[in-house]
Amino acid sequence: MGSQIISEKTISDTRRLFLKVARRQFAERGFYGTSLAAIADELGLTKQALIHHFGAKERLYGEVLAKLAEGLEAAAERATTAETDPLAQLEAIFLRVLVNVHEYAEDTQLLMREVLDNRPRAGDSHHWYLTNFLNGIVAIARRTPGGARLSEPEALMRVYALFGALNYFAISKPTLEQMFGDDDYERIRQGLPAEIRRQVRSAFGG
Repeated sequence: MGSQIISEKTISDTRRLFLKVARRQFAERGFYGTSLAAIADELGLTKQALIHHFGAKERLYGEVLAKLAEGLEAAAERATTAETDPLAQLEAIFLRVLVNVHEYAEDTQLLMREVLDNRPRAGDSHHWYLTNFLNGIVAIARRTPGGARLSEPEALMRVYALFGALNYFAISKPTLEQMFGDDDYERIRQGLPAEIRRQVRSAFGG
């Protein structure tokens, strides 16, 4: 029994390591620029070991995206637990996203790369990992005074625009700092929470 527990723990730890390294490499290089061999090499393991755990690069990439989506869903759920008003819940979610895109820059980069990389694969994709996250926000948005008058596609458009803008702002940090200077970038960053509240209320406040 003891050896079985050790074996299962070793397998779990190995999978976690593979996923951690894969997440970073996919974020840095994109789906097409990352190879199973490169991920395995970084850990001093063989490509066959990685194939044993995940089967193919597509499956490994899917698990990385699934973990990312689970993190976003959990963050959204935590953000809304203290609020009962849908408009306040939306504000809390987007303010949490603002924190996440800076704290987890790797995930932000991965999301942006996925948007760029997925065009050749989109037709063959059978699972979209952000669907539940976005649908959950849209459901809250449509319970707000302004959102109640919107169709589902209209609400999704506004939600996606806000979500995309926050990710784009975070990923553009080095460029914006060079264009406008560190001080101006920091002033913009500090003003973002108030701007998020303003945009949420403009889009969904009625």
